[in-house]
Amino acid sequence: MKKVKIKGTGIYTPKKVVSNTDLEKIVETSDEWIFERTGIRNRRICSTEGGEWPSDMAYHATLDALKAANLEPNDIDFIVFASVTPDFKLPNTACILQQKLGITNKCAAIDIAAACSGFVYGVNMVTGLIKIGAIKNALVIGSEMLSREVNWKDRNSCILFGDGCGVAIIGENEDGDESDILSLHLGADGSGKEFFDQPIGGAVEPITETHLKEDAHYMQMKGKEMFKVATRTLAENAKLVLKKADKTLEDVDWLIPHQANVRIIETTGKMLGIPPEKVIINIDKYANTSAATVPIAMHEAIADGRIKRGDTLLLDAFGAGLTSGATLLKY
Repeated sequence: MKKVKIKGTGIYTPKKVVSNTDLEKIVETSDEWIFERTGIRNRRICSTEGGEWPSDMAYHATLDALKAANLEPNDIDFIVFASVTPDFKLPNTACILQQKLGITNKCAAIDIAAACSGFVYGVNMVTGLIKIGAIKNALVIGSEMLSREVNWKDRNSCILFGDGCGVAIIGENEDGDESDILSLHLGADGSGKEFFDQPIGGAVEPITETHLKEDAHYMQMKGKEMFKVATRTLAENAKLVLKKADKTLEDVDWLIPHQANVRIIETTGKMLGIPPEKVIINIDKYANTSAATVPIAMHEAIADGRIKRGDTLLLDAFGAGLTSGATLLKY
């Protein structure tokens, strides 16, 4: 079996910054109230005039990742685009990105809708293909424009989300390089589907004028239920991938969890017994960007020098579905 390496990463965050103080002007809330409960100070919001659609953000982030990996666009064999806010229903956004990047090798390109677990799902999916030699280099993207799906009149939900993109090029490793995906896990529990959903707008119930008038077509979440299942799931999945790799938490240099709420992250850390200084947190700057949170956090920690080659990383995510996944890897 071949070894698998994260060869390069990149991010794109929209230019517009919306602070908690800005939200005070449109809903009944406060900076103090939001920060104490979520750990969020700011979020980025995409332009609706073009140039920052999910595929655009992925394009810019991918150029940085290709440069870091010393690869060209046509070196990509497979594109996995994780998003619940794709550019369009059809064609898939992975194909749109392929064209924007100028890739002419006709590589496979798919979208996956695993919500906040999407990037981890993508990493784990392509790992298997690389290990058996089916592909050599995969581009995995988490890119979200959640501002399109948030009810900006609902103070309980609009404070939580932001837009952004993170990508990673995952590829076959060279002989003598110790980087590898050590173990992985993917899972889902459909019994919790109503904890976070968007029932209006699909085949079962298309959007009507009545839905628009009643603001019934936006995302909706049961926060308390999500908090409970999230902390338990993140802790269980972390333990599972460590056991699969015959490792302990002492072997982990960095935990990179999904950035949904700082309380969830802190509670998970306590359940695992991992020191806070080994946990990557950046929710204060970007809020919850769904599939983009893990790759954005990972890239920033690589860029600022916290994460170094040879470090052991634990990627851990959960999302609507309910989906979940974890990856233990040597960077």
